[in-house]
Amino acid sequence: MNREYHKWYSPTLNREMELLVFGHGGARMIVFPTSRARFFEYEDRSMVAALGDHIESGRLQLFCVDSVDAESFYARAAHPSGRIVRHLQYEQYLIHELLPFVWSKNLTPFTIVHGCSFGAYHAINFALRHPELVNRAIGLSGKYQMRGFFDGYDDDNIYSNNPSDYVPNEHDSGRLEQIKKVDLIMVIGEHDPAYQNNRELSSALWSKNIWHAFRSWNGWAHDWPYWQQMIRRYIGGA
Repeated sequence: MNREYHKWYSPTLNREMELLVFGHGGARMIVFPTSRARFFEYEDRSMVAALGDHIESGRLQLFCVDSVDAESFYARAAHPSGRIVRHLQYEQYLIHELLPFVWSKNLTPFTIVHGCSFGAYHAINFALRHPELVNRAIGLSGKYQMRGFFDGYDDDNIYSNNPSDYVPNEHDSGRLEQIKKVDLIMVIGEHDPAYQNNRELSSALWSKNIWHAFRSWNGWAHDWPYWQQMIRRYIGGA
């Protein structure tokens, strides 16, 4: 299996950023780590191995990115307004630095964003905010109500990065049509604390006539052995 390590200084984030690439072609899948985790987590947790046949056959290429969660959502010493601004800088890094790199490596016109737990939030939120850049989004055991990270503070930036808020209130027909083109897949265990939040977001999507897959798994199902099974089942769609 082709494996590449890449690192560059990000002018957007004013720091070095690292990532791993697995595979040589096929659908491009950007993988976000769990909360405050690193770009090598997906490999270390045997998720790359779980997709090994897809990768080696050239059907799938992974781009496992780093996060700045410790500088944004989890930066409790910073003012909440600064935390969300740092997240928005991360989003700009993804759009203006990561995606051009991904496109330079692979011209296949199909992009997937994916993550587990906190990574699922990143994937689904990015797809909903920038549906023109994404073909499929797979969120495993995610949470999409993020207000608990901001100590009761609220502003437009927080609202516009909180899917539980902005999806029910989206009325722009153009944006809704773009979102409808994305294969949205949300999977969560029925005993996961975020299960009801997932159901509510699913209901909000249906209320906008946005077709998507919402899949429940037995039990808690919030751990790597479950996610290995989930990604195998849903990588090709709902």
